[in-house]
Amino acid sequence: MSTRDRFFSISLSRNLAVFIGVIAPVLETIRRWHTWQEDPLSFFDDYILGALLLSGAWRVTRDLQTGQKFLVAGWGFALGLAYASLDFQLQQVRAGAIDPAPISTEAVAVVKAVGLVIVMTGFISGLRNSTIRN
Repeated sequence: MSTRDRFFSISLSRNLAVFIGVIAPVLETIRRWHTWQEDPLSFFDDYILGALLLSGAWRVTRDLQTGQKFLVAGWGFALGLAYASLDFQLQQVRAGAIDPAPISTEAVAVVKAVGLVIVMTGFISGLRNSTIRN
């Protein structure tokens, strides 16, 4: 893999981190605005996710070599959270539960599934660059 390909790989990871780092807290705020007091950890975990991804994206922009581990750590947290969240959402769909979001429980599951794919893409593309040497 050329240095150019490796750069674009980490660039993809960084750009996805900025996207997810901003959109996840915004969507969670819309989804749980009226119910966050019932389960505050479910509300604030997306803020932690956003902070870790944005911090990793910023650090990898400043220094590719040392920043990569922070970016991948943020993706690792996001991957665990996204997987668990999708699993819980699918259980809610099966149980016929109503989601607090302004869309259906099934639509929330689809959004979470797409999010999981994006998170896996960011995680894998962040790892692919680990062999760059200057």
